[in-house]
Amino acid sequence: MCTRILWNTNQVAKTVSRCMDWAVSDEPELWFVPRGTERSGNADHESHRWTSRYSSVAVSMWGMGTVDGLNEKGLGAHALYLNPDDVAFPAADGRPSVANALWVQYLLDNYATVAEAVADIGRIRITSPTFRGIQLGVHIAIEDASGDSAVIEPVGGELVVHHGPEYTVMANSPTLDLQLENLARYRPFGGELPPPGDISSTDRFVRSAYFLHYLPEPESTEEAVAGVFQLISNVSVPYGAPYTTGDVYPTWWRSGADLTNRVYYFGSTRSPNIFWVELDELEGRTEVAKLDPRDLALVGDQTANLAPAPLLY
Repeated sequence: MCTRILWNTNQVAKTVSRCMDWAVSDEPELWFVPRGTERSGNADHESHRWTSRYSSVAVSMWGMGTVDGLNEKGLGAHALYLNPDDVAFPAADGRPSVANALWVQYLLDNYATVAEAVADIGRIRITSPTFRGIQLGVHIAIEDASGDSAVIEPVGGELVVHHGPEYTVMANSPTLDLQLENLARYRPFGGELPPPGDISSTDRFVRSAYFLHYLPEPESTEEAVAGVFQLISNVSVPYGAPYTTGDVYPTWWRSGADLTNRVYYFGSTRSPNIFWVELDELEGRTEVAKLDPRDLALVGDQTANLAPAPLLY
């Protein structure tokens, strides 16, 4: 349960935001991963191994993989939940494999632009190991400093790619093609319905697209970042608010990125604060480092407070 919103039409800075909605805390940690870090896909007997080409700031989930991040070239990547009934990952076929929990990190480590990542989409096979006794159906959104975007979904045993700057919004199930079909029922996207107000995935998708459409041109980088944070707050789920099923999946945190200036932002919904890390200020740093984004006192620039730490996943 999550939403991602990309603002790539303004002339000041390309910015993006996402929220993390889950039944329990995903126990996030914020990492700096330098160029030259050795990685494994943690998938199966054909697991891919690679060395990162680009440094990144990344958020981990349960210490098992990366769910969100930004690299030094301004490529952002985000993993959002997709109902396992909608997902079918490719079967083993001899290609090197990467677990879906490492998919975001693989993209951040290896690609500078969306076009590069899309062109190389068939190089690896994505697998879905069981984590904590559950299958995590995921789909991926990526964007870059040019404003290009792609949504990648494992459907029917293939990776279905929606590539283009028009793909600015992503939520959960159903798949993107059905979300866009539903969006066409609403104004100003072809229909006459007003924006809905529920917390369901389809309603969050429509509401994100609706308010993104009307965002005025920002006068500064600060306004460009604030714009996407305002939108992601509008589709965040308050603690205790139930879905129609009775399940409760509140928003635990919200992140954002200034793709143009390579700054990554984060805020816990338990805190009124937002803090950020500037990737340009980490140029030349060679050790893995992290900080605890659940520290409710964090506010403002925290780049200098990343502390060396062993990489745990």
